[in-house]
Amino acid sequence: MDIESLKPIIKGQIVQYLNLLDINPQDIKDDEPLFGGDLGLDSIDSLELVVLLEREYGIKITNPAEGRKILVDVNHMAEYILANTKTA
Repeated sequence: MDIESLKPIIKGQIVQYLNLLDINPQDIKDDEPLFGGDLGLDSIDSLELVVLLEREYGIKITNPAEGRKILVDVNHMAEYILANTKTA
């Protein structure tokens, strides 16, 4: 899988895992900040995104500083997933 085909999947997973009923996955921009932007995500949402990465991709994030670098936007998440999994 390449990065461009992974991004829409990640967007759908974000909407699903965070139960963002009023947001369409395709409306999330690849470079839109996940936190502090229009999505309005908070620290609880960041924990859910960490769970998403573990359940869907087998990626465990135990260091909060590492999580902040990965959960910047969809681009960062996709790059990290591709770099750290064999099945993505």
